[in-house]
Amino acid sequence: MTVADLPGVRRQAASMRLLADHPLWILGGVLVVLIAITGAIRPSYLSFSGLRNTVLLAAPLGIMAAAQTLLMLTGGIDLSVAMVATGAAYVAGNRSPSGALIAIASGLLVGLIAGATNGIGVGIFQVNPLIMTLAMAAILLGLFTSWAQTIFTGSTTVAPLIKTLGGGSFFGNRVPYNALIWVGVALVVMWLLKRTGLGRITYAIGDNPIAARLSGVRVWQVHLVLYTLAGLLAALAGILIAGRTGAVDLQLASTFLLPSVAAAVIGGTSIFGGVGSYSGTILGALILSVLNSMLTFLNVGQAIQQVVYGLIVLLLAWLYAKVTTER
Repeated sequence: MTVADLPGVRRQAASMRLLADHPLWILGGVLVVLIAITGAIRPSYLSFSGLRNTVLLAAPLGIMAAAQTLLMLTGGIDLSVAMVATGAAYVAGNRSPSGALIAIASGLLVGLIAGATNGIGVGIFQVNPLIMTLAMAAILLGLFTSWAQTIFTGSTTVAPLIKTLGGGSFFGNRVPYNALIWVGVALVVMWLLKRTGLGRITYAIGDNPIAARLSGVRVWQVHLVLYTLAGLLAALAGILIAGRTGAVDLQLASTFLLPSVAAAVIGGTSIFGGVGSYSGTILGALILSVLNSMLTFLNVGQAIQQVVYGLIVLLLAWLYAKVTTER
């Protein structure tokens, strides 16, 4: 009898195959269990109001995690998404006296510029994504800290329309408007990955960038497009976060960076590229949002929540790597 024939080893291998073959089923089951546990801790959570609050948090997180999913599929990452979101929200708040549409456009412009700059650095100048995006986050923090005292002095509250989009609801105050925006983003991202040439090339680059380059793919152009999209998605998420809070500051989205990575990893997107889907990321964002509610009800502080998110990333990165090697 070999080691592989032992009952415990066979059960472990079967569990790994189940996770690899049906990840969305597993994630859906985890989500249901977490909702049930949170409801047991706080029965009022299992109401339209409680679930609505979870979706209010999940929508901007899911949109920011969409940016990470697109980049992680190529083997990249964006550590500047939280600062891009904060900067976009700050500009949107500052420009709100000029009208909501101008404010939103100005905020999205921040994401466009930051994302395109990241794309140029990674795609054209071959800067490592970790270094490029970490540097971008530091640059934006320095610029907005200075600009907040000079050219961006003034309004730090957002326009009523932004408040409605980020924190308002319809259908008897049950369905958040930001959920509709998230659905729209989700449909576009899933269509992009599954139905377009850009999506196929994205997976190809993540799977084998050298082979993709030798086959004639202009990898730098793909990086430029994807990092620009990531910047726009981060900016949109920041504007929605500002709408939910009603005001902006330079720490607005700082706690969203690690969860945005965790949501993608939970959803099965490999940090090494080439494997994953946005469907899984959606479930990952919902799982983290329910977990956030549970920890809040248990009076767990934000610092401990960040520790939990970090442990989740480490555990699942190891687990998915193990699944991949055993398939």
